[in-house]
Amino acid sequence: MFKKSWLYALTTMLVVAAMALSACGPAATTAAPTTVPTQPPASKLAVGIVLPTKDEPRWLQDEARFKDALTAAGYDVQILFSQGDSAKEKANVEALISQGIQVLIITPQDATAAAAAAEEARAAGVKVISYDRLIRETEAVDYYVTFDSFAVGAAWSQYLIEKAGTAKGNNLYLYAGASSDNNAFIFFEGAWETIQPKIADGTFVIKNSSEAVALQGKATLTRDEEAKIIGQVTTNWDFNTAKNLAESNLTVAQAADKGTVFIVAPNDGTARAIADAFAADKDVTTYYVTGQDAEKASVQYIIDGKQSMTVLKDVRTLVNDAIAAAVAYLKGGTPEQTNTYNNGKIDVPAKPSAIVTVTQDNVKAALIDSGYYQASDFTGLP
Repeated sequence: MFKKSWLYALTTMLVVAAMALSACGPAATTAAPTTVPTQPPASKLAVGIVLPTKDEPRWLQDEARFKDALTAAGYDVQILFSQGDSAKEKANVEALISQGIQVLIITPQDATAAAAAAEEARAAGVKVISYDRLIRETEAVDYYVTFDSFAVGAAWSQYLIEKAGTAKGNNLYLYAGASSDNNAFIFFEGAWETIQPKIADGTFVIKNSSEAVALQGKATLTRDEEAKIIGQVTTNWDFNTAKNLAESNLTVAQAADKGTVFIVAPNDGTARAIADAFAADKDVTTYYVTGQDAEKASVQYIIDGKQSMTVLKDVRTLVNDAIAAAVAYLKGGTPEQTNTYNNGKIDVPAKPSAIVTVTQDNVKAALIDSGYYQASDFTGLP
């Protein structure tokens, strides 16, 4: 009886337990870790852009137009500035590479120093577009977006030649951009090859460069010969450097070297600085000074008769050309090519954009009527 009762009790307990488990559902298995839905990866930048500096109005224009155009086209973009520092430029490029860019658009601070950054981008599978200034001494450049830089320099000289007319012995002062910038050489080349025949025939007399005087009989200069002249007349693209150099030139010049003067200035910032220096010299009676970039301050100088001309390089055109090249690469194609520029290692494909000479006579048509600027940006428009 005892054994039967114990067995009965045990059986009953097992039945009850089984019923309880059945009521709770199937037996539990080892629980799997909770799966937290992962966030989709952050969208990679399609295009990274590195520009030289925020301190010049020109590059701020480029930044704004790049942002507007690429955003409208549906592409992610980040724009960084090197602020005159090649090391920072390289760090900017490395930061953009780490974010997964497919195309790098870069305006080199130093044409040769930027080669290392371009090579890092190439090694990461990034297409490299050299923007407005050509990266030198490397094969890691896929495309060059530029204005016709030779035509810019030629436009300066052509303007001065027209103003000189048939008179002989006109005082000529030469200034150039930074020797670290390949464009400075191309600008100077265009200016030299256009004006040299008029130096040779006595229309102009060079007043501020012994190297230029020594080479004035040569219609075409080698890069080394250009470097010798640029080394004497470089403004380094800097307002204060340009002003100090012009004042130094005027200090040592004789009164006969002044009077009416003709000045090759390499861009608008330096043109205003040089113009101010020459305007302040009591022995300078009239001056003609060139420029480029159509900066608002220089447009006002032109309207006021303090700068003679500028060369409009429509940033809208250049930005559109750069974006067209980038999009071509993003879609697996290649950009349109009409020219090449040798960077010391390879001939880099390019499609130079056109330029426009702006003077007091056409400032309204070229800059206001075209929509580049608003009339309200200026006073005294003709």
